[in-house]
Amino acid sequence: MKILITHSYFLRFDPKQWSLQQPYAPLGAMYAASVLRKINCDVNFHDTMFAEKADEVIEPLNKLKPDWFIIYDDGFNYLTKMCLTNMRDAAFEMIQLAKKNGCKVAVSSSDSTDHSEEYLNRVSDVVFLGEAEETIQELITLDKQGQNWQHIKGIASKVDKNVVCNARRLVIKNLDEIPFPAWDLIDVLQYKQRWLQSSGYFSINMGTTRGCPYKCNWCAKPIYGNRYNSRSVENVVEELSRLKTLYQFDHVWFCDDIFGLKQGWVKSFADLLEKEHLSFKFKIQSRVDLLLEDKQIADLARAGCSNVWVGAESGSQKILDAMDKGTQVEQIYEATRLLKKNGIQPAFFIQFGYPGETMQDIEQTIKMINDLLPEDIGVSVSYPLPSTKFYEQVKHELVNKSNWSDSDDLALMFKNTYQPEFYKQLHRYVHKNYRKHQALDTIKHLFKSPQKSNFITFKRAASYAWYVPATLLEKQKLNRLRHE
Repeated sequence: MKILITHSYFLRFDPKQWSLQQPYAPLGAMYAASVLRKINCDVNFHDTMFAEKADEVIEPLNKLKPDWFIIYDDGFNYLTKMCLTNMRDAAFEMIQLAKKNGCKVAVSSSDSTDHSEEYLNRVSDVVFLGEAEETIQELITLDKQGQNWQHIKGIASKVDKNVVCNARRLVIKNLDEIPFPAWDLIDVLQYKQRWLQSSGYFSINMGTTRGCPYKCNWCAKPIYGNRYNSRSVENVVEELSRLKTLYQFDHVWFCDDIFGLKQGWVKSFADLLEKEHLSFKFKIQSRVDLLLEDKQIADLARAGCSNVWVGAESGSQKILDAMDKGTQVEQIYEATRLLKKNGIQPAFFIQFGYPGETMQDIEQTIKMINDLLPEDIGVSVSYPLPSTKFYEQVKHELVNKSNWSDSDDLALMFKNTYQPEFYKQLHRYVHKNYRKHQALDTIKHLFKSPQKSNFITFKRAASYAWYVPATLLEKQKLNRLRHE
C-alpha cells in the first residue's frame, strides 16, 4: 500500500508567520506517517510548509501514484486549530488534484472534524473524526485486505450518497505506545536554516500531552476533547535525546495546551534531564493557577524553561468569569512575579472583544499589561469556533464571515460594544503602548544598573523616543473610532 501524506498549513499563505520565519514541523502528519510505517506501508511525505502553491502536490502525485492521499493536520498547533480559510482552500484544491490522479483521499484536521460534510462534498473519501492514529491504522489495514472500512469508529464517509458519521473512537490513554514522529521524512535542515537566519537559534516542537480538562467556553477541542493524557517522563526524554543527537536543536516549544498538569511530572522531568545531562531552553503554555501550585515554577526553571505563555486573556475579573476561565486576576499578578523571580520570562495571550466587554474592562486589561510588563504579548479578538459555548452564543451573527483568512486577520465577526475597526485599532494601540512602557522600564533599569547594559537594552531604551508619539497617535485614532 503506497501512501502520500501531507498537511494543509502553508507558511506563505499566512503573511504574519511568513515574515517571522519561525516554522515548526507538522507533528500531526509526522505521527501519522510513523504509525503507518508500523503496519508496513510505503509512506511518502509532501511538506507544504514552504510551498508556494497547492498544486505543487501534482509532482509527487504523478511520480508516486499513491493508493491513498492523506491530509493530516497538526492537532497541537494553534495555527491549524484556528481553521484559517487560506489553508482550507488549499486543502480543497489538493483533495481535488489527488482525486483526479486516481487516489483515495482521507483528511484529518480540526476543520474537517467540524465540517466533515463540506470536506466529503469536496470528494474526500473519508474524514477522520478526532484523534486518528488508531483509526488510520485500522482503515488502511482493512483496505489492504480488500475489506470494507466504512463501518469503523472515528470516521465520516458517504454511504449511498449520504454523509454518515460513525461513533467516535476513545482517545488514546497510553501515549507511550505511539511511535515517535517521523522526523526523517521532512527537510529538517531547511527548518533549521530558517530559524538560524531569523532568530539565531534552532527551535523544534514536541508534544508531551494531549487534551485539556479545563472548560474555557471559547476554546475548541475537536481532536482531543476534555480528556488529558500524558506521555511518561522517560518517553519524552528518550525522544529529546535522540533529536538532540540527530539535529542539535537549541530550543524546544512544548506545544501542549497545558504543560505538566499531571502532579509531580515537572519535577520528575527536571530530575531526569539533570541525570541525563541534557540541557536546552524551552517554552511552554500553562495556566496561572497551575503555576502557583507546589514548586512548579522552580522545577520549570531547573529543567531549562525560559518562557511561559499563559492565557491571561483579560485584566477584568468580570470577563474572566464570563469566559469560564477559572482564574483570578490576582493569580496573573502573582504568577508573573514568581516567574520573573525564577528567571523565566512570562508572556500573555490577551483577548479583546468578548461579549459584554466595556471600555472599563479594556482599560483594566491595558493596566494589567502595563503593571506586569511581560516579555511578550499576543493580542487577539474573540474568535468563535464550532462546538463551543461561545460559538453557540454568537453563531446567528456569523453570516458573511465565520473564519479568519490568516492569523493576522483579527476580524471581529459578531456584533459587540464597538465596531470591528475599533478592535483592529485597539490591537495597534495596545502593542505601541506596551512597547512604550517596556522602553521606559528599561531606562529605569539602566539608571539603576548601568553595568548590566548591552546593545539590546540601549536599543530598547532609545525606542522610548519613538513609541511616545506613536502611542499618542494610535490613542487618538482609537478614541475617534470609539465615539463613532
